[in-house]
Amino acid sequence: MDASVNRIPSSRDEKSFLLSIQLPDMSREEAEYSLEELKMLVTTAGGLVCESRIIRRKKYDSSFIAGKGFWEESASMFDELGVKLVVLDVNNLRPGQIRNIEEKLNVRVIGRTEIILDIFACRARSHEAQMQVELAKLSYMLPRLKGYGSVLSRQGGGIGSRGAGESMLEKDRRHIQKRITTIKSSLKKVQNHRSLTRKSRKGAITCAVAGYTNAGKSTLINSLAGDDLFVENRLFATLESYTRSAYIGNNRTMLLTDTVGFIRNLPHDLIASFRSTFEEITAADIILHVVDCNSIDIGSNISTVEAELDRIEGEKLSVILYFNKADAVSEDFRRDLSSQYPNAVFGSALKKSGLADLMEALNSAFEDVAGRKYPHYLNL
Repeated sequence: MDASVNRIPSSRDEKSFLLSIQLPDMSREEAEYSLEELKMLVTTAGGLVCESRIIRRKKYDSSFIAGKGFWEESASMFDELGVKLVVLDVNNLRPGQIRNIEEKLNVRVIGRTEIILDIFACRARSHEAQMQVELAKLSYMLPRLKGYGSVLSRQGGGIGSRGAGESMLEKDRRHIQKRITTIKSSLKKVQNHRSLTRKSRKGAITCAVAGYTNAGKSTLINSLAGDDLFVENRLFATLESYTRSAYIGNNRTMLLTDTVGFIRNLPHDLIASFRSTFEEITAADIILHVVDCNSIDIGSNISTVEAELDRIEGEKLSVILYFNKADAVSEDFRRDLSSQYPNAVFGSALKKSGLADLMEALNSAFEDVAGRKYPHYLNL
């Protein structure tokens, strides 16, 4: 089946054209930031960005997203550059829109959601993560099957093939629905196992390390816990949740859990599919929100994570804001951030600087949680 979710770059360095559409409710800066993020996503997925554009429209074109004329004007440029893939900074492309653009340009077309799903598929290492990604892909694909009905019917070979196409469509639908049910059942068992694991930690104070993707969460846990979690300077390097014990001084230890990184417009299907993983955030006593000081748009990253935490009910009484990679910014910029976020902690997880200040903040949060939930800790 020619489902868009499976049409991600098939080889490294595939030449890609990126298009962001600035709607009336979006500023130019927001469109540029979103496009820069899309470039990182495509690069992470293995594509080579050879050109990118931002165009202004009052609304998406119902048939071609950017309008039929835009693609006709761009055709010669695509031939000249050797573009094989068009990536639209749009979350929910319809199959008909994809088909119309592909037929006009003879290139593959995908959207932001498909790129993110593909990266998750490449990054998934554990069986649980692989099941979660497959569930997200199938959940995304299922409501879009109808849009590929005409494509499937044409596979029959011409007159009289419509019935065969519709039959194939129904078989695909039933197969996907059955697979979704099977995966959900398996993930329910994982969820129950995680619940039992958390109960075994009852009485221990836990901290979920959350933040925008590639903010340095795993590196920070390695520095605090003296561990060797997988670290890579790429988006979504870590999909699985890992819990490590860390000594924070004053004869105290805390359980730190690494979590999936957030990103703007994270697909709802991924949030739902990774429910068992995100529960590590909702069950934690403290959230350590890690922010990359060197990010293009720090304020947007912070608000994105806070919004996603609200969506998964991850708001906690004890939240620590930690600005990582502080060594990569100027003192003036750091002072500006300090004035905007007066209670934040600054440091570098990679260089292990500022860890003393972070441990002090963790101890303060420890005492706050212990006073409310585990008073016996304060008497140790």
